Amino acid sequence: MPEREPVNFEVWPEAIELGEMFADAGYELALVGGPVRDLLLHRPSHDLDFCTSARPEEFEPILKRWGHDGFWDMGRKFGTLGALRRRPDGTEVKVEVTTYRSDVYDPESRKPEVSYGDSLEGDLSRRDFTVNAMALRVPQLEFVDPFGGANDLQRKVLRTPVDPRQSFDDDPLRMMRAVRFVAQLGFSIEPETAEAICDMGSRLEIVSAERVRDELTKLLLSDRPRAGVEAFVDSGLADIVFPEIPALQLEIDEHHRHKDVFEHTMIVIDRAVALETGPDGPVPGPDLVLRLAALMHDIGKPKTRKFEPGGKVSFHHHDAVGTKLTRKRLKALRFDHHIVDDVSDLVNLHLRFHGYVDEPWTDAAVRRYVKDAGPLYERLNRLTRADATTQNRRKALVFSSAMDEMEERVRRLKEQEDLKAIRPDLNGDEIIAELGLEPGPEVGAAYRHMLDYRLDHGPVGHDVAVAELHRWYDERMAAR
Repeated sequence: MPEREPVNFEVWPEAIELGEMFADAGYELALVGGPVRDLLLHRPSHDLDFCTSARPEEFEPILKRWGHDGFWDMGRKFGTLGALRRRPDGTEVKVEVTTYRSDVYDPESRKPEVSYGDSLEGDLSRRDFTVNAMALRVPQLEFVDPFGGANDLQRKVLRTPVDPRQSFDDDPLRMMRAVRFVAQLGFSIEPETAEAICDMGSRLEIVSAERVRDELTKLLLSDRPRAGVEAFVDSGLADIVFPEIPALQLEIDEHHRHKDVFEHTMIVIDRAVALETGPDGPVPGPDLVLRLAALMHDIGKPKTRKFEPGGKVSFHHHDAVGTKLTRKRLKALRFDHHIVDDVSDLVNLHLRFHGYVDEPWTDAAVRRYVKDAGPLYERLNRLTRADATTQNRRKALVFSSAMDEMEERVRRLKEQEDLKAIRPDLNGDEIIAELGLEPGPEVGAAYRHMLDYRLDHGPVGHDVAVAELHRWYDERMAAR
């Protein structure tokens, strides 16, 4: 029998009021899923999810009366409507209400066929894990826990309400949610559930890339992304949707200090997260671009590994190869194009600073570094620092000191000139006028040369720039 008991939850008063409105109309209403779990964990819930015995057309007028600051029905075909109310202090209370459901999945389909259920217990049985299969009837605050979710919550265990193979066959994305909850909640996956995930990972192939991407994003933005990635790989799910990551387990890190490049990558993720800033800093955490770059910065190593004389292993050009792999994988997962571009650029640039450690750069080289990094400069420096995982204390201090020095030089240069907006001292129109050219490739070549000259020499003024332009062009013509 389901466990029902009155409890003293600190429930938002708006939830109680909504429950009273449903009860007055003769309908059941219960707070369900994550908000109930978070109540037991004493964590804040920003959005409230409910389920009800009423059909959408029956509870729509109730929800519109309650949510006088907003209403939406994008989920109507799934039996879900939403509403918004603002408190006098500006706090937004968002709710979504869904008719009791019993989702049925076609084994070859990416989307569920929704059919309405007739009981709260039946609705809870279709949920992903027992810790999300608890409910709180409102307004009476009656706790309903038919599958022992509260006990699993206390044990920090993820377990499905029904047989895990049936659950994952019905909705394969639940397997991705399992590894995401490992990251978000710090839970472990119960052995029978873990075994089912390992056996059924191939079912993820029918799930849309967008849904997988969303789960992976939530995993990476959690407090424990490393734990989530490790569970992602250990479960075999990464082999299906992100094979470049488990492939790293086969490779030796270039420092020969870690078991493999995968372990090195996990350390880099931890370090990158620790280097994120507060909301007023240059890289407010959690930062998806930085975390993806930390995860993917070495994925070019498996394809570039070479055994050198003397037992050494090299990974020449793994940054360039990794850039191509990164772009291809993130596109396949349907990430936004700006995320694809930014993460790929960071992977491409992540080795750039290493030459500075051996021989400090000229101001021209520093300008090029900042120019090439562009808006990714702060993220690139944090990725570079995170990637320096040597256990040799002297080398670590030398690297850190070199990075500190370079960043200070950038600060001084920025006081003298706007590094983000570096342009040649002559624009395209001035180049055309000076050389008597028509717009075309020759003007582009001249512009690129003057930009290189600007990066090498800093701002030189109009007259010096004109002289350099003519010198370059005369030499170019003489060579033809």
